[in-house]
Amino acid sequence: MLRTLMNDEAGFVVSTELVLVATILVIGMIVGQTTLRDQVVTELADVADAVSALDQSYAFSDVTGHASFTAGTNFDDNADFCDQSDNGQQGLADSGTCVLIDGGIDAAGVQTIPPGGGDSTGP
Repeated sequence: MLRTLMNDEAGFVVSTELVLVATILVIGMIVGQTTLRDQVVTELADVADAVSALDQSYAFSDVTGHASFTAGTNFDDNADFCDQSDNGQQGLADSGTCVLIDGGIDAAGVQTIPPGGGDSTGP
């Protein structure tokens, strides 16, 4: 019986092929899901940029009727804290500091994470 088991290799080849195919499929799925995650994060960042770029300013003049009136009003939407500055850099504000998602050296050569890590508000 042991000799018959040793001579029968038909199932071994199929099992090895299935293990290799399954391994390749799992590796491919991991790479695909990582790429999908990165693209979803990029698109959500684009949506966030679009929402933060909306100008919500409005104004309307007073309305006068026969026996009543309503005063006019206006609202000027100012730039939010940490909005993009005139030179194109994000994360910079006139007062205080902003939390940046990415760190390192930006395009202007400014270090965005202090040496040794931590936050940029203090030691």
